[in-house]
Amino acid sequence: MTTWKNAPTQILDVGGVPFAYRELGPPSGVPVVFLHHFTAVLDDWDPRVIDGIAEQHHVIAFDNRGVGATGSSVPTDVEQMGTDAIAFIRALGCEKVDLFGFSLGGAVAQMVALQAPDLVRRMVLAGTGPRGGGGIAKMPFIVGGAYLKAFLTRKDARHFLFFPRNAEGKKAANEYFERLAERTGDRDLPISLRARVAQLRAITSGGLHAPDDLSVITAPVLVANGDDDLMVSSAHSAAMAARLPNATLKIYPNSGHGGVFQYHHEFVPETLKFLAG
Repeated sequence: MTTWKNAPTQILDVGGVPFAYRELGPPSGVPVVFLHHFTAVLDDWDPRVIDGIAEQHHVIAFDNRGVGATGSSVPTDVEQMGTDAIAFIRALGCEKVDLFGFSLGGAVAQMVALQAPDLVRRMVLAGTGPRGGGGIAKMPFIVGGAYLKAFLTRKDARHFLFFPRNAEGKKAANEYFERLAERTGDRDLPISLRARVAQLRAITSGGLHAPDDLSVITAPVLVANGDDDLMVSSAHSAAMAARLPNATLKIYPNSGHGGVFQYHHEFVPETLKFLAG
C-alpha cells in the first residue's frame, strides 16, 4: 500500500524545468494538489494530513520551481510562483484540481485561483492570509528571531514558529517532528539558502503589495488557522475569509501557525467533508 512514507519521488519536465513530485491515493476524481510553506520540501508535509486526505482523494504534492529537487531558481514574487504551479498542474494533464495551500503555499494557491479560475474547484487555505495584509512584511524579523532561538537550543525553528511554547504546544511539536522523520528512504533534497532568501523576499513583497480582489474567487474555500499564529496573524485569516464570497473559517484553540498539524485528527475529517461538498 502506498503511503506518504513510501510514495516514490517522480520527475516531470515542464518547459525544460524538472519538477519533483509525489502522488498517492485513488487515481480517479479531482486531484488535491498540495502547496507547501516557506523553506519546505516534500518531506516537510505531515504524513497524517497527506495520508488522511489520500484515503479518499488523489493527492499530488510537488516542489515548486527552485525548491528541493526541482530545478531552476525560486521567483521573488508569489505571482510567478502561482504561474509556475499552474504550468506544473497543466503539464500533469489536470483540467480541474482542488488546492491545499499552507502558509506561503496558501498565498500561491490564491494566485493560482486568480490567474486560472477555471482550474480550481475548491481550496483549503491554512495558516495563511491575503496579499497586502498588515504585518506580513515583518516576517524576516519574526523568522530571524525563531532561527536564533533554534540555534541556541539546537532545535528546528518550527518549534518556535508553528506551535505555542506551552506544555500542549511543545508536545504537539515533538509529535509533529516524529511524524516528519517516518520517511527514511528516497528523501528530498534540502532547500538551499538562495531559495530561502528568494522566498522571504516574495513573502515580504506580498505583504507590501496592494490587496487583491478576492471577491472574484467564487470557488468554495476552507480557511483554517490556529488562534495565535505568530507568522500570519490569525486575524488575517479571518479577514481573508470575510473577503472570499464562499468561505468557511475554522480556528483551532491553543495553537499557532501549525494548528492544522496540531489538530490533524480534527482537521483531516473536516477537510474531507469540505472536499466532498
